[in-house]
Amino acid sequence: MTRQGWLITAVALGCAIGALTGVKKPVGDILFVSVIVLYLAVAYSLGGAKRQVDAKVRESDADDDHSLEDGVARVTVPPEIYGSQTPREIANAIVTRSGNFSTAPQDEVTSDSVIVVEHLTKQFGQRVAFEDVSFHVRRGEVFGFLGPNGAGKTTTVRTLSTLVTPTSGSAEVAGIPLDGGHDIEIRQRIAVMTEVPGLYLRLSVTENLVFFAGLYSYRDAQPRIDRALEAVNLSSRANDLCGSLSKGLRQRVGLARALLSDPEIVFLDEPTAGLDPVASLEVQNLINALRAKGVTVFLTTHRLDEAEKLCDRVAILNTTLRTVGRIDDLRQRMFHKSILVTTVDPLPDPDRLFSAIDDVASWTKDVTGGYVLVVSDVRVAAPAITRALVAGGADVLSLAEGHHSLEEVYLELVGAAGQGGEQ
Repeated sequence: MTRQGWLITAVALGCAIGALTGVKKPVGDILFVSVIVLYLAVAYSLGGAKRQVDAKVRESDADDDHSLEDGVARVTVPPEIYGSQTPREIANAIVTRSGNFSTAPQDEVTSDSVIVVEHLTKQFGQRVAFEDVSFHVRRGEVFGFLGPNGAGKTTTVRTLSTLVTPTSGSAEVAGIPLDGGHDIEIRQRIAVMTEVPGLYLRLSVTENLVFFAGLYSYRDAQPRIDRALEAVNLSSRANDLCGSLSKGLRQRVGLARALLSDPEIVFLDEPTAGLDPVASLEVQNLINALRAKGVTVFLTTHRLDEAEKLCDRVAILNTTLRTVGRIDDLRQRMFHKSILVTTVDPLPDPDRLFSAIDDVASWTKDVTGGYVLVVSDVRVAAPAITRALVAGGADVLSLAEGHHSLEEVYLELVGAAGQGGEQ
């Protein structure tokens, strides 16, 4: 009870005692009943106000991933060379539909699409969590959902898992419409694991799983529990209290809980956040094992190296969807093909040497003293560059194809979005 509640109770009791001892009995009875009625009325009023505030807080808490930033539509870019334009200029064109870029057709929804999202929007009052989001997820793939804090990732997961009602748009999850009338059917086919597993720390691993299996009304849950523990390599810790486990082991218990219902789709929201490299690797191996079994994994993460290793396709969200596709395709859309050249000594006249090679569109010198050559076709350009360097008397240390990480793609797109494409 709050301090205000204790004060009201004390005053009410004092008044009641005074009514019983200080006046005649009939009048005292009337006063006593009146005080009790007044107390109940005030308590109900305060409780109702608190419930209204709690409801608002819960609605606000449901949006721990919202953003006020205005969104822009997703556009894909063909993979050819764009002359002298920089990756940031290409990124600006993607998020603003500007520049000489044609819009590539979106991936068609196929028979193996287990999540289909069309123009989905979620607002909390005036706050936009995500807006006009459209994508689909194929059966058995690991689909990465990337974006900065406040981009709307967690709210999207909560919406697709029926925990939050969308404001507009439509979606299907496991082939079932996300319309509020089929929530139980959807929940029977999916599982959600949040960053904090929400285990009962005073119960053992098995006791936790028995409790959660009971929510599915499984009469004989032990075989399911045994399979789930074996899948996450925790059979030997089945009788340990969850409070005695490390964070990495608790994450694995959370995964075991998610696997109890043999879900078609598993939503993993930051499953490796705060884990050490060994524990992270164990979780990544489990994700790969789920994919091998044909389970679809919807993965939100801030760890771009993790997404690059695990994901078949990724989507980058920043209130609206910036882009979606295979990581290799995104690299080709964002960056020119290039060859990195390193020589023992600086070239006396690199401009004359590289300009004479037909397949080299442009070149720059990098911070390490090497040369970055933008080319149209690496397989054609590499032999020609090698011959020209040898003919020019250069001592070549290395010649390699340029590689751009998912992190570079992500930073260019999110950076362009943050600037509103003003370049």
